[in-house]
Amino acid sequence: QVQLVESGGGLVQAGGSLRLSCAISRNIGSLAAMGWYRQAPGNQRALVATITSSGISNYADSVKGRFTISRDSAKNTVDLQMNSLKPEDTAVYYCKYSPYGLTMEPFYWGQGTQVTVSS
Repeated sequence: QVQLVESGGGLVQAGGSLRLSCAISRNIGSLAAMGWYRQAPGNQRALVATITSSGISNYADSVKGRFTISRDSAKNTVDLQMNSLKPEDTAVYYCKYSPYGLTMEPFYWGQGTQVTVSS
């Protein structure tokens, strides 16, 4: 059973920073893609950032230039550095692990971590 454990969420003022981390319970493998998604109340879960096995990253337009995704294959972790946070970034953030690439199942999800940005 693959487990993903997120950490680093919390309450921060607008303009502040947070760093989210996701630890995967097994060797992530050479083909794995990782990602962060978020879901605000009343909204669908939406992509924040992804990173492929070769290190290619992709970001939602709303976070470009403010957020940075990184992965450490040796530690089986994926992080999300969030700077210049805005109240609209408030959501539950979920880590996603895809052992065989971005679009190939299976997909594994963490339990989510709350990020709240106050104005």
